Amino acid sequence: MRPCKHGGVSVKPAEESALPAALAEACSQFETYLRDERGRSAHTVRAYVGDARSLCEFAAAREIENPEGITLALLRHWLATLTRDGRSRATVARRAASVRAFTAWCTRRGLMDSDPGERLASPKAGTHLPIVLDQSAAARVMDHAAVASDDGSPIATRDRAILELLYATGIRVSELCAIDVRDLDLDRRTVRVTGKGDKQRVVPFGLPASRAVSDWLARRAEFVGSRSGQAAFLGARGGRIDPRTVRESVHRLTEQAGVASVSPHALRHSAATHVLEGGADLRAVQELLGHSSLATTQRYTHVSVERLRSTFVQAHPRSVKTDD
Repeated sequence: MRPCKHGGVSVKPAEESALPAALAEACSQFETYLRDERGRSAHTVRAYVGDARSLCEFAAAREIENPEGITLALLRHWLATLTRDGRSRATVARRAASVRAFTAWCTRRGLMDSDPGERLASPKAGTHLPIVLDQSAAARVMDHAAVASDDGSPIATRDRAILELLYATGIRVSELCAIDVRDLDLDRRTVRVTGKGDKQRVVPFGLPASRAVSDWLARRAEFVGSRSGQAAFLGARGGRIDPRTVRESVHRLTEQAGVASVSPHALRHSAATHVLEGGADLRAVQELLGHSSLATTQRYTHVSVERLRSTFVQAHPRSVKTDD
């Protein structure tokens, strides 16, 4: 495997691949299209190309050597095999979306006469409400991170700043890792982040996050090395912090705080829900989170309603019908 220029993982060149040359070349060109022409994130490119390659490997095992041999029947057989192997409906739905994008691109490029993916149905992924901390639990986590940083450890100071900034802004973990020092404006309490599709937005944050980030920046020099560049958050070896390290820190601190271990994305969900509960406009939250579709943001209203219903059932004396 070879790294792509955006830090993702590229498919193997045709000469290194076990795939027939035409299928390998199609995967390689599809990757270039997603990355360079569509500006998709490294994560999206990796997922889509991986799914396209999986399909091509499935086709090659059936002696199909070029994209033209990929039919609707083959696509359905591939998805059925994934389901039989125990893949979740969400995974099968995502892979179906990936290969539909792949076959549509192959058709536009003249690698297929017609697009078999147009008629490919896939299971609905289902709607699962995101995990959200209530406001008191979120406060306990932040308080724990502050106490943990009192020991003077620069790692603890960094992790507190990360936790506060994730919760204060609702940004994605990938967006946090990509922040440079110049993206932080502590006077105005804003951070400039680059989201999906390389779209930039400026997100505000509050005083607690500002203080935590300021404390970390005062310690950042202790980590700076030849690989640091302008990265705002650094790993123990001086390079830009990676998402896995952030996830490990968030899991550890939330568990230590006596809250169920949650991911950075749960802090994003929590931030969005708490802002809505505080009376924010839905479109303002959409802009805050960097959602391209308002429908994606609307799921947080469902979270708020469910939380309200749960509180009502627990607290209201007439929430449950009785025969009395």
